[in-house]
Amino acid sequence: MNPGSSDVLIVGAGPTGLTLAIWLVRLGVGVRIIDKNPGPAAFSRALGVQARTLEFDRQLGFGDEIVERGVTVPGLNLWVKGAKAARVPLSGIGEGMTPYPFVLVYPQDEHERLLIERLEALGVRVDRETELVTFKQEPTSVRATLRTAEGDVTHTAAYIAGCDGTHSVVRELIAAGFPGGTYTGLFYVADVEAGGPVIDQELHVDLDEADLLLVFPMKGDGRVRLVGTVRGDVATRDRLTFENVSSRAIEHLKIGVTKVNWFSDYRVHHRVASRFRKARAFLLGDAAHVHSPVGAQGMNTGIGDAVNLAWKIAAVVKGRASENILDTYEIERRAFARRLVATTDQIFTLATRDGSFARGVRTRVFPLVASILFRLPAMRRFVFRTASQLGVRYGMSDLSAGKAGSVRGGDRLPWVRLARNGDDNFVPLRSLQWQVHVYGDSRTGVAEACKSLGLAMHAFAWVPKMKQAGFMRGALYLVRPDGYVALADPRSDPERLRGYFRERDLRAAS
Repeated sequence: MNPGSSDVLIVGAGPTGLTLAIWLVRLGVGVRIIDKNPGPAAFSRALGVQARTLEFDRQLGFGDEIVERGVTVPGLNLWVKGAKAARVPLSGIGEGMTPYPFVLVYPQDEHERLLIERLEALGVRVDRETELVTFKQEPTSVRATLRTAEGDVTHTAAYIAGCDGTHSVVRELIAAGFPGGTYTGLFYVADVEAGGPVIDQELHVDLDEADLLLVFPMKGDGRVRLVGTVRGDVATRDRLTFENVSSRAIEHLKIGVTKVNWFSDYRVHHRVASRFRKARAFLLGDAAHVHSPVGAQGMNTGIGDAVNLAWKIAAVVKGRASENILDTYEIERRAFARRLVATTDQIFTLATRDGSFARGVRTRVFPLVASILFRLPAMRRFVFRTASQLGVRYGMSDLSAGKAGSVRGGDRLPWVRLARNGDDNFVPLRSLQWQVHVYGDSRTGVAEACKSLGLAMHAFAWVPKMKQAGFMRGALYLVRPDGYVALADPRSDPERLRGYFRERDLRAAS
C-alpha cells in the first residue's frame, strides 16, 4: 500500500487505537496508526481489565496471556477509621457467565505494550512523534495533514478514527461538543513498593469520613497502586509529592512504603461527545467519553468502541455492507456511554461528597449493606454482569432482531462451557466473522441457507446448562463478528435468516 494512503488512519496509539488497528488488520483492512508521543505511556491510572474486554482479547488469541500477566483479586476489603469493616469475596463471582469469572488488575501501560507487540507481529508499527494537524473530508476519502520530524506530509484514507484522548484534535475538527464537567476534588495515584497487612494481593478501600483511598494489588512482591483524594491546603500546592499525601496510607492502613516508583496528581472529568461520527470521521475512547474511575470502566469502554467499529468498517471496505452500517456505531456506543457516565457520576459523587449524610452512608451504611448483599448469589451476579460489561446490549440497533428463549437480538452471546477440557461456544468467535449457532438439532434448510450466505454454522449438542444460559433448544442465533447476537429466531427459519441480510444490504462474505 502507498505509505501516503490507507483504508483507515488511526490517531492515537493507546489501548483503544491499538485494539482498533489489530482488529482491522486481522480483518484485512489497511491501517496507519500515529501518535504524537515518542513512546508508549510509562505509567497509567487505569488498572482493571473487565471480563468483556478479556473476551474480545480472547477472540484475538491473547486473553489468557493477559490473565497470566495480571493479578486475579480474591477479595475486596472495606476499611473505616483504620479498622476493617467488611470483606466482600470476589473469587468466582462470575462463575458460569464467562471464561473470565473474576476481577483482574492489569495496568493499562502494560496492556498497551502487549497490544503493541501483537500489532507489530501483524506487520504494523506505530508512527511515533507524528501528529494530526488537520484533515479535510471529501466524498470518498479523508485527506489529512500530519506533522512529523521531517516536516508536514499528506495522508489519504477512506476513514479517520480519533482515538486521541480527552484533548482530541479529531473531535475539535469535526466540531463535536464535549458537554459535562470536572469534579472539584484533586486526586493522586502512586505506584509503590511496600509492606504491611494490606499488601496481600487483595483490593482495599479506606472509607474515611473526609476522603477516599484505594489500594490495588499489582504483579511483583509488595507492589501496589495507591489512588486517593487530596484535601485541604495540600491540594492548593503548586507541586505535590507522595510525602504530601502519604500520611493517611501509613496511619490508617499501616502501609510501610519502601520505594515510590511513580507519582502523579490529576482531576476527574465526566463528559460525552455530542456525536461520535461525522461522515468519515469517528470518535472512540476518551475522545468520545470520559468519566470517573468508578468500576474501572474507562479503558474497557474504549476497547469496546474499537471492536464495535472495526468489523463495521471492514465490512464496508470489503464490499460486504453499505455505509449505512456505520450509522449503528454511534447508535450503539453513544447510548451505552451516556448511561455509563450517568451511573459512575452518581456513585463517584456519593463516594467523595462532603457532608454528614454522605459520610454516614459511606462509612456506616455501605460496608454493612455490601457485606450482606454480596452473600446473595443473585446480587453477586448482577454486580459482576454490570461491572464486567457483560450486560452491555444493543437492543435499540437496526442490526438487532428477534428473541429466542431469554436471548434477544443485541445481547452478548451467552457463554456455555461444553466440556471439561475447556471447550466452549465462544471458540468459533475467534474467526472474527459472522456465524450461526444452533443449540440442539437444527431445522432442515438452515445448513443450506448458511452455505448460500457464506456463513459458518456451528451446531452444538444440547445440554441442560444451555437452557440455564438462556438459549432455546433448536433456535437459530445469528452472531455478529463482535460476539453479539444479531438475530434470535425461535423457529430457526432459513428464509428469515436470508431476509435479515437482504433487508440490511449485508453479506457475510465477499
